[in-house]
Amino acid sequence: MFLNIETNKLSSLSIRVSSVPGTAAQRWSRGYLPALFLIAFHIPLPAAETDFPKPSAIQTQDVPPVPADFVARLRQYQNTRPAGFAGWSPAGQGILIRTQFANSLQLHRVYEPGGRREQITFFDEPVDGGFIPKASDGAILMEIDKGGSENDQIYLLDRAKFTTTLLTDGKSRHRIDAIRDDGKLMIVGSNQRNGRDTDLFVADPRKLGFQRTLMEVNNEHWSVTDWSKDGKALLLTRYVSINESYPAVMDIESGKRRDLPLPGNAKAAIGAFEFTPDGKRAFIACDADNEFRRLGLLDLATGNCDWITSDIAWDVGGVRVHDETGNVAFTVNADGATQLYLLEPQTGGRIARRELKLPTGIVSSLQFSPDGKRLGFTLARPELPADAYSIELASGQLTRWTYAEAGGLDPATFVTANRIRFPSFDGREIPGWYFRPRTASPVSKAPVLIKIHGGPESQALPYFIDSTQFYVGEMGMAVILPNVRGSAGYGKTYLKLDNAEKREDSVKDIGALLDWIGKQPELDASRVAVTGGSYGGFMVLSSLTHFGDRIKAGVDIVGICNFNTFLANTSAYRVDLRRAEYGDERDEKMKAVFDRISPANQADKIVSALLVAHGKNDPRVPFSEAEQIVAKVRSHGRTVWTVFADNEGHGFSKKDNDDYLMAVEAYFLKKSLGIE
Repeated sequence: MFLNIETNKLSSLSIRVSSVPGTAAQRWSRGYLPALFLIAFHIPLPAAETDFPKPSAIQTQDVPPVPADFVARLRQYQNTRPAGFAGWSPAGQGILIRTQFANSLQLHRVYEPGGRREQITFFDEPVDGGFIPKASDGAILMEIDKGGSENDQIYLLDRAKFTTTLLTDGKSRHRIDAIRDDGKLMIVGSNQRNGRDTDLFVADPRKLGFQRTLMEVNNEHWSVTDWSKDGKALLLTRYVSINESYPAVMDIESGKRRDLPLPGNAKAAIGAFEFTPDGKRAFIACDADNEFRRLGLLDLATGNCDWITSDIAWDVGGVRVHDETGNVAFTVNADGATQLYLLEPQTGGRIARRELKLPTGIVSSLQFSPDGKRLGFTLARPELPADAYSIELASGQLTRWTYAEAGGLDPATFVTANRIRFPSFDGREIPGWYFRPRTASPVSKAPVLIKIHGGPESQALPYFIDSTQFYVGEMGMAVILPNVRGSAGYGKTYLKLDNAEKREDSVKDIGALLDWIGKQPELDASRVAVTGGSYGGFMVLSSLTHFGDRIKAGVDIVGICNFNTFLANTSAYRVDLRRAEYGDERDEKMKAVFDRISPANQADKIVSALLVAHGKNDPRVPFSEAEQIVAKVRSHGRTVWTVFADNEGHGFSKKDNDDYLMAVEAYFLKKSLGIE
């Protein structure tokens, strides 16, 4: 069985956001590793006598040297190092985790709780991967791209022979959708045919190339979410947008696909979609006839669906089914904190539900142990770096497998996040998170950093992020993470409030937040900055055009500045997915809306200090977006700090680049907000 987890790597410093389906269906959690996982650990060193070194792949303009005395303390925050659960060993000998010692995320084995970590991959690029099911030799499948291009290749790491073999063509975009329970076959998505459409193939996890084409698609986005226990059938979803998906079941031998009616025959969104052990039904997370994604038990023959979580007014997220016991584990995103539940089959066809109690935090990467007695997962909290955990189903005993390093800092000094809600222009309450510095008071007002998430259909969650803790703990800044309208997690009505011509309504929410800041006695409304990446970068630029008199500085990372040029230049496999969210620029009325709201066409209004960072290999938001906004702002006599990387894509994933950008951003905020 496979856990459905949407890819979402996002912070102000490292972004790799995916709304393309398919990455969600991997055996390992690819995307629920927040950007804080991109930080390596080293023993803290005394302050260097030279300025912060600029990596060779980075080019800058108008960026002054970052003084060594400023970054001496910053380096400790950059050296915090979380760990993420990536799977159980098929033989039951410990777990696989994803963490970092060198310049990028790699895979490590941990053989016992709190035991030593054995690094097993050593690549220059970040590695995603997991054990092949039931592989007695401990073989691992990996996905690796080059320079942030997102043209992932699949590799086999043979732990018995100590060899690594490339299984794909070395140039196209690939993903592992599902692996058969016996580990002998897998379903791979690849756009090798035309660079746009991701066709589905059957492949041997230990051999080069594909055995046969399972499904060739035409301008649609299909992914496999699960493979039945008997190996005969697949569950699939066709993704249109975050608001619209369609389920199907396929006979793998014939390749015949049968589309399934959604419950209530309504347009709806589908998240997790997993077979029951007998293959006759499936657990589905779907918002059909409901505001939130409920967990339902769908009869694949009749289409009848029994809803299990109608009493829970939040989205069901990850779902796992254990093929032997029939137990089901699922998570609920309850206002940004995870609730973990277990469903246990009872006599008479009944299902018992109980909550497994956990510390308040964010759970991801759920996976049953091979014997079905434990659940492994990553637990992330606002005030602590994330770690790998497991829980005994029978007793509820929680076991911590890893102990994330705090960079030599005192964890007791880290600040947690508080929920806030503030009224917007239409009376709607906007949710968010507030990291308040301990030094803030009416007589010592704190400057404010607003961090805006991307997506736009993402959600700001209170992860531990090194930069946030540095700003709050060392620079005395308040950090606020708003979930403006259009954010996920608060129901499908809220999710649709910024679509198409309503795009700027979400920007108005930032104006409402500025009003709220002005009413807080401990916050300095005259010293506010905004930062964001990807779509969050658009929000930053748009906020500067609307509220330049109230915002001192903006940090735009891999951001969109013109929707028309963005849609014209983004990768072919993404363009229709983005049109479904932003609007279709081929419609003259929508094109006119884009012309009106795009910050590039209002660059003369940007009077705040501006920092722009971008990876030149970005396949999502083309590098030309950064070049465009920088040129236009500078044409009006404004200074723009720029940080561009030759070996990065949609965010900075390599430690040396990420560290440098964080240092530049921190120094930029210090100078722009007049922080002593």
